[in-house]
Amino acid sequence: MARRPLPRILSSGSDRIARSREIARTAADSATDVLHPLITITRGLRKLAATARARWAATPKERRGPTLLLVAACVLVLALVPYGPLLALVSVMGAAAWTGRERPVVKTGPDEAETERLKGLYEALVPYFSVPEDPAPLFAHGGDWTGAFGDHAFDDDGRLSRLRIRYPAYFTDGEAAARARIEQLLHAKSGRGREYLFDWDEEGNQLVMSVLPPLPTTIAAQRFVIAPGETVLGFTDADAVQRTVPVRAADGAQDAPPVVWRTGPRSTEPHLLAVGQPGSGTTSLLRSLALQALPHGDVLIIEGSATGEYACLTGRAGVLGVECGLAGALASLEWAAHETERRLIAANRARQAGHPAPDDTRRPLWILLDRPSVLGHLAAADGRPDPQDLLHVPLRHGRAAQVTVVVAEQFDSVETLGETVRTHTRARVVLGPASPDQIASVLGVGPHTTPVPAVPPGRGYARLGGGRVLRLQVPATPDPFDDATSEADRQAVLALLPERQDATGAAVEAAPGSAPDPGPDPGPAVMTKPPAHAPDPGPAPLHAPVPAEG
Repeated sequence: MARRPLPRILSSGSDRIARSREIARTAADSATDVLHPLITITRGLRKLAATARARWAATPKERRGPTLLLVAACVLVLALVPYGPLLALVSVMGAAAWTGRERPVVKTGPDEAETERLKGLYEALVPYFSVPEDPAPLFAHGGDWTGAFGDHAFDDDGRLSRLRIRYPAYFTDGEAAARARIEQLLHAKSGRGREYLFDWDEEGNQLVMSVLPPLPTTIAAQRFVIAPGETVLGFTDADAVQRTVPVRAADGAQDAPPVVWRTGPRSTEPHLLAVGQPGSGTTSLLRSLALQALPHGDVLIIEGSATGEYACLTGRAGVLGVECGLAGALASLEWAAHETERRLIAANRARQAGHPAPDDTRRPLWILLDRPSVLGHLAAADGRPDPQDLLHVPLRHGRAAQVTVVVAEQFDSVETLGETVRTHTRARVVLGPASPDQIASVLGVGPHTTPVPAVPPGRGYARLGGGRVLRLQVPATPDPFDDATSEADRQAVLALLPERQDATGAAVEAAPGSAPDPGPDPGPAVMTKPPAHAPDPGPAPLHAPVPAEG
């Protein structure tokens, strides 16, 4: 059977119909644009009329007569006043235009995509927050998520940034393992790569999950407004501490919440241990502590890695030595042990005689030891004692003798730290990317937030004694002699360095208008003379430069 061709109007008329629809749509849009003011005024007049009818209906009958009389008097006055009708017409049109304007739609709830995300999260929590014996479960497959979730907020990418969860009273929120499972699930379902804070309200059976903003990295090394005996480890969240200090940042002056570490005789955490991955910022932390300690005390630096990270401090006033070799490190630590004993004996004799402690025993002495595991390995290969063994006296009696010990080590060598170092360094800092188990092994407890895999240098956690775990961002204190250091950070560090001293202890002045001179290459190890105000404590490591070993 032959196929008949379609009528012409059906075969060729579709294009004409589409063009006609497009022309009609364009004409309607143009008319809407032209007539938009008239449409707005008409909409406003309609709303004003509806408002007037509603108020007239709400007016009591005994008050309608006086109301009509008042309206008639107003109309009469407007009719008699020059240009009154015109002014009344303009006022009515203006009120109608204002009332009929298009207002932005206020979002009052989650959209479809956000609702689906909340439903998926609700279904994922059902196995953890429900039991078969519950007659009216708050979490059930296919149940209503609105009764369990509240205060939900999303970021610009559509991911949850805040959520309040109500859970049943029988959930074991007092067990760390049960809470960890919930936190891990919420972290995975809400989006990885962000730092979450989980606030458990065990009394109210509620959990608040919120995304923490990253800590600022724009604060460089500078003089901080703190009391004597206080040191700023870094900066944390505003609601984590009860004080702020004025700082200069790259984006201007501001008040930042610091993590303050108190040292001295009345400190409960007189010594500190910093652990991190390579490049995490532990060396910058020690450099920052040295710059803060030099205006009020003396600093002895021992660098096990022998990379010259502390060369900028060599020969500076208050720097007793920068040792990189094994022989120099052993001699310096032996001198520090004798100095601690001398201070204890002098202070004890003064107290027995009824006199205050001598001034030289009250000047703080800081011992900064970076990567002691490297020196311990060299000492074991050479048959010498481990440098950590010489830290027993400063660690055990340093608080009474104004001696502070700071040890920095990497995660892969933490097990080489001696028991004395682990016991007496009650102030702990963990920097760089680390798992919750690694952080808990150093701080004693796990972090209160979810660690992220990629963090800038100097970012981590701090815990002072038995206090809470705080997020930490160390002030930017890079090596000023490093070519990769920015000019702003280099000048910030150079401005904090004390003046140089020659071998006799006299100050060395730089040429006017010249940059701070890094001085001659001190070699791998340099030990300067102790300050003149301190008496001879016995065997002091006044030796020639010792080449680095290994």
